[in-house]
Amino acid sequence: MIQTIAFYLFASLVIASGTLTILARNPVHSVLWLILAFFNAAGLMILVGAEFIAMLLVIVYVGAVAVLFLFVVMMLDIDFAELRAGFAQYLPFGVLLVIVLAAEMIFAVGAWHAGGIDMAQRIAPTPDEVPNIEALGTLLYTRYLYIFEGAGLVLLVALIGAIVLTHRVRGGVKAQNVSAQNMRRPEDATRNVKPAVGQGVEL
Repeated sequence: MIQTIAFYLFASLVIASGTLTILARNPVHSVLWLILAFFNAAGLMILVGAEFIAMLLVIVYVGAVAVLFLFVVMMLDIDFAELRAGFAQYLPFGVLLVIVLAAEMIFAVGAWHAGGIDMAQRIAPTPDEVPNIEALGTLLYTRYLYIFEGAGLVLLVALIGAIVLTHRVRGGVKAQNVSAQNMRRPEDATRNVKPAVGQGVEL
């Protein structure tokens, strides 16, 4: 009974916070509603026994991704009038995209229930005495080891590419000379003058 109440509570909060993420006029409020949706989704994952995914939602998505979004949105100078002006222009495309996504979800649910396979056969067999994290780690590092390492290589290449694009040589940019700054003496940076009365300081 408690699990059912908790499920409906978390599910309703996820739907409500997700809807408010889209409908909020302020981008900062949208990110805050998104963080609330992540927390409630983590609660749903705990209810189904996937505590590792719940931990990832809280640590990775809330602690890193959503906070990064929040800081980026707060630092940007967003013109809200311009955003509202372009809403009507892209409204037909947005409605079409919603219809396509809804049709895909309906098709996926129908295919799931129309397979003719027992529900117990759809779930990967996991012994009851093995924790969820241990079973997931065993599967990743045995059967899907090469795929897991390939995903790590893809992320490494993306990281190196981001660094290379950031540090590329660009014209008109004044580079920082660290050695010259370290060797600079106080007398090179300041100048003591004694101007006469009524005479200003020459810059």
